[in-house]
Parts: sequence; structure tokens; C-alpha cells
Amino acid sequence: MRRRRRLSPGKRLPAAQLIGPALFIALWAGASAAGQLDPAAIPAPWTVLRTGVHLWTDGTLPNDILTSLRRAASGFAIGLTAGIVLALAAGLSRVGEALIDGTVQLNRAIPTLGLIPLFILWLGIGETFKVAIIAIVVYIPIYLNTHAALSGIDSRFVELAEVQGLSKLQFVRQIVVPGALPGFFVGLRLGVTGSWLGLVVLEQINATSGLGYMMFQAQNYGQSDVILVGLVVYGVFGLASDSAVRLIERRVLSWRRTLSN
Repeated sequence: MRRRRRLSPGKRLPAAQLIGPALFIALWAGASAAGQLDPAAIPAPWTVLRTGVHLWTDGTLPNDILTSLRRAASGFAIGLTAGIVLALAAGLSRVGEALIDGTVQLNRAIPTLGLIPLFILWLGIGETFKVAIIAIVVYIPIYLNTHAALSGIDSRFVELAEVQGLSKLQFVRQIVVPGALPGFFVGLRLGVTGSWLGLVVLEQINATSGLGYMMFQAQNYGQSDVILVGLVVYGVFGLASDSAVRLIERRVLSWRRTLSN
């Protein structure tokens, strides 16, 4: 018998997300050991590790990490709530869509970091404007992807719900939520990443602590190893948060049969 060709990607590799970063670090270490990289511009991995341990030991790094986590979490919580509420209002009502969708699309077209000067005038140069900018960075992808998923729900499911006599609450729970979850998780992953990207810039504006502030101060003194420590921490938190969202997504959407599972 002719053997059937397998077109699927195959079984999931263990710790697949770590293979790429591990290979990158190995190449970085090899190039540093071979003297192909300028230590003043790109320190070796072991130098960055030694600097990170020193910053952690003297208490600088833990304090900056906690400050950054607090800012990112506050902005993310506000953006997540706003994105979900606005997406549901626009996706389940033509009036809501007319009032909300155009405004969000306009906001999407404006570079979020370009709003920083205006938000400083409105909210001052303290913590409030930083949290507000992060919330905007987060809510836009969550809204866009959740709203797109709601708009993509097959109208036959709506007709079936009407025939079955489902209430509005039952319709939302049994039709809307399952249909919107795939798009919501895509937006959630983008929002989580966006919160860290926005934080890098915002913590360099009138901040006295945080990873971005630490990197900005290191730039003034030419400490490239400290800058790389900050970038590594940002990368680790970004990868960990994205992995957590993907794990939750696989658990919640375990009923779907896709290439990823």
C-alpha cells in the first residue's frame, strides 16, 4: 500500500520556545570567546551574568523589577478591561459599533508613544501618564482581535440561538464567548508584549526607578553590560508572560483541533 504523506507539523518538541534563545546565547558566547565581538559594545554572556548577580545582590535589580512589574500590571489590567468591554459593546450592538469602532480605529492609527507629550500635559509627569499609555498600548490589540472574532461568528449560530429561544445571557455564554475566545487570546498575547515594549520607553521619562530608568542611567555612563541586563530581564518577562498566556489558551481551547495541538 502507498504510504500516506503526513502534512501536519508533527509532535510538539519539549521546551520548544527555549531552543531558539538557547541557540542565540550559544552563538553569542562562541563569538565572544573567539574575540569577534567588542567587549565594550557587546559584553560576553558571562559578563552580563556577573553584572546581573551584582545588581541583584546590592538590591538595585529587585527594586527596579518590582517597580516595572507594578507599572506594567496596572496598565495591563486597565487596558484588558477596556479592550474587553469595548469589544463586547461594539460587537454585540450596531449602535455600539457606530460609536466605538471608528474611534478605536482612529486611536489605532495614531502612534501611541506620540501621545506621551499630550498625556504629560493632561496627567502630569508622574506615574499616572505611564500607566495610561500602557493601558492604551494594551487595549487596542485586545479590542481589535476580540471584535474581529465577534464579527466573524457564523450567523447560523445566531439563528440557532433564536430558534432555541436562548436569553441574551445564554446567548453570550454559549455562543459569543466560545466564538470570541480564539481572537481574544491573540489580542491578549499582543497586549502582554505591548505592555513591556511601552514600559521600556516610559521608564526613561522622569523616572527614579524601574528597568528602563536603570538602562537610561547605564547609557549615560557607558555601561553596556547593565543595559544588556535590563534587556535580558525584559526578554525573560516577555517570554514568560507570553508562555503563560499560550498555556492558558491551550487549556481553555482544548476542544479545538488545530495544528498547534
